[in-house]
Amino acid sequence: MSGITYVRGDATVPSVKGVTIVAHVCNDIGGWGKGFVLALSRRWPEPEAAYRAWHRDRASNDFALGAVQLVQVERYAWVANMIGQRGTRTGSKGVPVRYEAIDTALTRLADHAVGLGACVHMPRIGCGLAGGKWSRVEPLITERLVERGIPVTVYDHGD
Repeated sequence: MSGITYVRGDATVPSVKGVTIVAHVCNDIGGWGKGFVLALSRRWPEPEAAYRAWHRDRASNDFALGAVQLVQVERYAWVANMIGQRGTRTGSKGVPVRYEAIDTALTRLADHAVGLGACVHMPRIGCGLAGGKWSRVEPLITERLVERGIPVTVYDHGD
């Protein structure tokens, strides 16, 4: 038992009361245009705008693998842009996912969630376009979030 709640639905529409953080994985090259980010952008313009500005100004900020940018989108709702993939394509260096970066980002996310008293909602981060394996990501979520008492809901889109 992982302590993670699994549901079918849309991670951008958490069906809970209280403070929520919708967490997802971004790449480290400023690309925003495929996968889960499209659903985010349909719901809220702020995460994409913040991510693009964060990338544009990266010479003077913490934009890098493992970093987390928390963007407030509603009074009690935040989006966590977590940089957990190198580039966007699978190639000679393998898949884009970087498990170490996701681990670091989840540790930082946990601190934010505890500070806000928030629960965390997400798709199967790092396992779509990033090419990761859920069997590697799930234990990181359990260790970094669930074991700190943070409620986590993972959404599988579809019927």
